[in-house]
Amino acid sequence: MNPAAAQEAAAKAKELQPGFNAGEVIIGHVSNSTHEHALIHLPTIFGIDLSVTKHVFMLWLVAAMVFVIVTALVRRAIALNRYVPTRPMNVLEIGVEFIRDTVVMPNVGKKWADTWTPLILTFFLFILGANLIGLIPIFDVLGLLDHYVIHSGEGSFISRLVHGGTTATGNYNVTAGLAVITFGAIIAAGTMAHGFIQHWKNLVPSGVPKAIYPLLIPMELIGMLVRPFALTMRLAANMTGGHIAILAILSFVFIFTQLAGQAMGVGVGLAFSVPLSALLSVLEIIVILVQAYVFTLLSAVFIGMAIHAHH
Repeated sequence: MNPAAAQEAAAKAKELQPGFNAGEVIIGHVSNSTHEHALIHLPTIFGIDLSVTKHVFMLWLVAAMVFVIVTALVRRAIALNRYVPTRPMNVLEIGVEFIRDTVVMPNVGKKWADTWTPLILTFFLFILGANLIGLIPIFDVLGLLDHYVIHSGEGSFISRLVHGGTTATGNYNVTAGLAVITFGAIIAAGTMAHGFIQHWKNLVPSGVPKAIYPLLIPMELIGMLVRPFALTMRLAANMTGGHIAILAILSFVFIFTQLAGQAMGVGVGLAFSVPLSALLSVLEIIVILVQAYVFTLLSAVFIGMAIHAHH
């Protein structure tokens, strides 16, 4: 083969090689693991795949961490029987008092504060834990160890565990589940405060002419459904958006490497991608705190609206 033909064949072979697909990499990193990457395969019942995916695993992990840490701190404080708490317990007490005094009590009232503080506090701790663990690259480190040290192979449990996103609150199914709990708490709070029948009557303000009931009742019912929907979308979109932005910026390194060579990719990474990604990561720390607070605050507001109807 002459040099020209060999060069042409090499160029065609290069064209046939798959390039870097930023969209596929980003979606694969933040999305929930699919059935083929499920950690534990379970049958499909009534069209619902019950397999344990990575986000289900993260739910269990965060719930276990919150339960173990809080229980250990409380048990240690009780065992020591000290009037002055230790530093970790002091931090927990500050968090409990903050949620009770500034989130729950102003919205549901002093009478119902002790009733609804445990639920609102659980929301805050769980969402904060799930948001925070999504910023820690534990599975990325595990992937590197698997690639260079463990060599578990494709299709192993570790390879399936590494696949997919780590932020469970970036999954709309998770946030929808939390919002459904809030929706049930709203109905329960209104029923406990006014009785079941009166709670539903409170949807319509008193003194309103009966002629506008056919218009007002559907609007109020739609408003009830919009509240959990807003909670679902706000939390999941904010947690997913930050990770997508960081991954999109880092993707410039590989895109410019593919287009203009390795030197250009390294230059873009050092001058643009890495500094901007580090700044966004710092902003993400603020976002995870704000989103945990906003979800719990809105839940308390909606519960308070059911308790203090027409106020």
